[in-house]
Amino acid sequence: MALAVSPGPRGGGRAPEAPPTPPLRPQVSLLMTEALLAFSPEASPLRGLSRKAKARAHWVLQALAVLCAALGLGLVAYNKHLHGTGHLRTWHGRIGLLTVLYFAVQSLGGLPLLYPKLAGSWPPGKLRLYHATAGLVGYLLGCASLTLGMCSLWFTTAARGAAWYLAVLCPVLTSLVVMNQVSNAYLYRKRSQH
Repeated sequence: MALAVSPGPRGGGRAPEAPPTPPLRPQVSLLMTEALLAFSPEASPLRGLSRKAKARAHWVLQALAVLCAALGLGLVAYNKHLHGTGHLRTWHGRIGLLTVLYFAVQSLGGLPLLYPKLAGSWPPGKLRLYHATAGLVGYLLGCASLTLGMCSLWFTTAARGAAWYLAVLCPVLTSLVVMNQVSNAYLYRKRSQH
């Protein structure tokens, strides 16, 4: 997916309004996906580690994803400022800003799971369920922002025809995988216990 969402301009020419941060987009997508799949028994390269080690890896990967997203947002805003154009005029820009802010807050919401003393009287099971569900919503926001970015003039010039459809299919498929993992880990297990 990381390669599919960052094609360069084709045909020797430069695509119009090329964003200054193409290297950061794949890292954000890759880091967010790996952070969310860290707990998956089927898809995680960390499956042999303890839950505590997986939680630390999840935290590090998610913090790196938020850092890359914030850096990318800052670079795009700076580039738009240099060229005298507004950034938050498109749905991609607005949803992207909302996603970065959401993930920053969501990352803070995971601190009570890392440090149980911060949770107070909240049961850890409920906190995990709420954090996983809110994380899924944030991941879907990120995929929506990515897909909206693929509708931009820059991307549609860089990826044409079947390549564009394959690129759009990547966030859709990863969203389904992440939704399945969260559902299997929390929702279906909870229903079967009642």
